[in-house]
Amino acid sequence: MTAQDSATRPTRIAVPASETAPPTPAPGPTPGPAPAGTHRAGTVMAALGVTAFSLTFPSTAWGLEGIGPWSFVTLRGVLAAFVAGSALLALRVVVPHRRHWAGLAVVGAGVVVGFPLLTTLALQTSTTAHAAVVVGLLPLTTAVFSVLRTGARPSRAFWAAALAGAAVVIAFTVQQSGGALTTADLYLFGALLICAAGYTEGGRLAREMPGWQVIGWALVLCLPLNVAGALVALPHESFHLTGHSTAGLLYSAIGSQFLGLVVWYRGMAAIGVPKASQLQLAQPLLTLVWSLFLLGEHLTVAAPLTAVAVLACIAVTQRARG
Repeated sequence: MTAQDSATRPTRIAVPASETAPPTPAPGPTPGPAPAGTHRAGTVMAALGVTAFSLTFPSTAWGLEGIGPWSFVTLRGVLAAFVAGSALLALRVVVPHRRHWAGLAVVGAGVVVGFPLLTTLALQTSTTAHAAVVVGLLPLTTAVFSVLRTGARPSRAFWAAALAGAAVVIAFTVQQSGGALTTADLYLFGALLICAAGYTEGGRLAREMPGWQVIGWALVLCLPLNVAGALVALPHESFHLTGHSTAGLLYSAIGSQFLGLVVWYRGMAAIGVPKASQLQLAQPLLTLVWSLFLLGEHLTVAAPLTAVAVLACIAVTQRARG
């Protein structure tokens, strides 16, 4: 070592460990709410999904005019999987990681198979208006599943508004059905539970992969089951492609089963599952409007009153901190 090196080398002074101050962590970004622009975009996406879903029951009613229920559900899944699979192949999307497949199976069981099948069976004996108001309980059911699955903790104001909205929907349903539950209602309540699980799991997965890939892979995963179901059902059920049945099948498969879920999952990923689910409180009222114009069903006097109450609940849940 040269003399210059010795002169310029810094002198180290030992300091007892008890006298050293703990290191100060480097400042980092403080977690906070999503930017306003992101929240608005997420709300718009979720609202578009709700609008797409509101046409599901009328399109199913059209499809059932010429196609049997089991054939309709399985063909709907096959067509939607073909569209989704084509998009995944065209964009060369990488196969999801192994840890995602269990969640995708829940999404498939809930929104690809379970909900379409149970609601289609219900619509054989129920009007679309009645089915729509029963399914209006889906936002509250989804919020409960979200708390159990993701650990979300909405505020008391949020829960109060959600329960109020659910109470309004229940009152409307009881008034419309004369106070007696039917087999169709049991199908619909089962559909609520399984769909809420699929929505919750899909919203969680949409934070790790694009929403359209979530539903796309879920549809592809269920394709073998739907193909097998179609092969069994078609020889034993009616199948007549009229204008209504064709339009109903195509919309339910592409508009509702695929495109609607694409924007819905993107919305849930942006604003959270509980808040996005409350936007669905408007879905029964939208379906009532479509049923009036597309199916000629009678719109009762209670519907406008329910609409006002439900929209008020939506406003509260969207402002409440979750």
